[in-house]
Amino acid sequence: MKAPASAVLGITLAVQALVSAAALVVPVLAPVLSASTGVGAEMVGLYVALVYVGAMAGSLTAGNWVVRLGAIRASQCGLALCAAGLLCSLSGQVALLAVGALLLGLGYGPITPASSHLLIRTTPPHRMSFVFSVKQTGVPLGGVLAGMLAPKLEIAVGWRGALLVTAIACLACAALAQLVRAELDADRRPGRSALLGDLRAPLALIFSRRPLALLAIVSLCFSAVQWSYSAYVVTYLHEDLAYTLVAAGMMLSLGQVAGVAGRLFWGWCSDRYLGPVKTLTVLALLMTLGMLVLALLPGNAPTVLVALSLMVLGAAAVGWNGVYLAEIARQAPVGRASLATGGALTCTFLGVVLGPPIFGAMATLMGSYRVAFILIVLPALFVGLALATQRRHFVAEKPAAKVSTA
Repeated sequence: MKAPASAVLGITLAVQALVSAAALVVPVLAPVLSASTGVGAEMVGLYVALVYVGAMAGSLTAGNWVVRLGAIRASQCGLALCAAGLLCSLSGQVALLAVGALLLGLGYGPITPASSHLLIRTTPPHRMSFVFSVKQTGVPLGGVLAGMLAPKLEIAVGWRGALLVTAIACLACAALAQLVRAELDADRRPGRSALLGDLRAPLALIFSRRPLALLAIVSLCFSAVQWSYSAYVVTYLHEDLAYTLVAAGMMLSLGQVAGVAGRLFWGWCSDRYLGPVKTLTVLALLMTLGMLVLALLPGNAPTVLVALSLMVLGAAAVGWNGVYLAEIARQAPVGRASLATGGALTCTFLGVVLGPPIFGAMATLMGSYRVAFILIVLPALFVGLALATQRRHFVAEKPAAKVSTA
């Protein structure tokens, strides 16, 4: 019996949430881990960068592994790699923390291409943006899980116990996915090569088609804004607006909740009214507006104004991914959604690797977080507007594709 679309969405959402939570457990527990191991909490930025370096490599290889093994098996491998990365981190040693971060990234990278491969086959064209957005809520939901549960687990069983529980959860999810593997991976091609020599194939596909290349560049700039904002807004609120760390953290959480709602709203809006290209342009404008308001807030700004600016930023800077991924799948050649998604996500993850360090360098050079917030959003504004001028090159909605040879 064919798996219903709702079941496929549920599986991909659960996997996405778990790998996202796994990637954030160490950063969430950084203060406790630092006190226990002597590894400075300031190393969190480097840890996150290493995770996404691994994710870039995982994304590049994902398309061919999905075709060879099947999307569910590739997801299971990703979950297992995330578990292995967390187990490496149990030692608390710098070298093994770095290895663990890379393994987490390698596991994180294939998850979205694999889910795109499944969803493009089961989602009606007129609902693609919304369904992909629902699946992508797994990213902020994973952040909520890590933020809420990891500290409580640390109190109950210690930070090593919290990492171990998360690793076991990843392995349990991989085991449960086996129940639907035979059916959902029926299109796999075991004879397909998946060697390192194929690393160039996803990027070659992306940059051979103007719409895919434009979307990849947009994602690089958007992800730089998303992660620069996420990484530095608490420090900015604390140092420049005199918020306590607890209050600043609550404001960041408010923005993340707005990001969950934004992913759903923008997916629905794209499907029903604006279309994906116009929606992404609107999001570029809203990111710019939110960043400008945030940067220009006076030291005595009303809490309501601060909250509204962060909600706009969260809805736009965290909420764009589903619309973008659905459009990548729509513009990809028939049967090559996972390959195209892997190539596009390499650019997305590059924005994560480059954005926060560039933001930090600009803040240090200019002596101001305010100026850095404005400068980091300008490329996103420019590429968003450029995208709108290239709408004629985009393929209109097409029927959900049956996966063919890739």
